[in-house]
Amino acid sequence: MLNVSEKAQIRQVLEDAQKRLARTGQNALSYSMNHERNIGRDSIDESMEEELFSTEMRLHDREKFLLGKITKQLARLDAGGIDVCDECGEGISFRRLLARPVTTLCIDCKEQSEKEEAAIAQVGRGIEASDADSGAEPERAPVAEE
Repeated sequence: MLNVSEKAQIRQVLEDAQKRLARTGQNALSYSMNHERNIGRDSIDESMEEELFSTEMRLHDREKFLLGKITKQLARLDAGGIDVCDECGEGISFRRLLARPVTTLCIDCKEQSEKEEAAIAQVGRGIEASDADSGAEPERAPVAEE
C-alpha cells in the first residue's frame, strides 16, 4: 500500500509526463497543419520528406497511446488501486511504479508475460519452444517451388 507521500510522487511523475506529451502533441499538430509542400522538387526529395512526415506521425500516435495510459493510471491512483497488479492482485512496488508509472503488472507477472510473448514470437519464426530451450536448430520444412 502506498503512503500519501509516495502517491504524491507518482502523481507528479504522471502529471509531468502528461504535460510533456500534450506539448509534444500540440507541436506535432502544429507541424502537420503548417507543413508546406514544395511542388516541382525531385521525387527523391519528396519521398524522403514523406517518410519523415510519416515517421513523425507514427511517433505522435505512440505518444497519444501513452497519454491514454497515463490518464488511466491517474484514475487508478484516484481510486487507490494503482499499486495493485491487474493480473494477480498482488502489490506493485513503489520503486517499480516510480520507474514505470504506467505499469499495471507486478514484476513477476510482467516477466511471465514477456516469456509468453517471446515463446509466441519464436513459434511465429518457426522455432519450437523445446528447440529454443535446447539451443538446437529447428527443422525447416522444404520450400515448395512455385
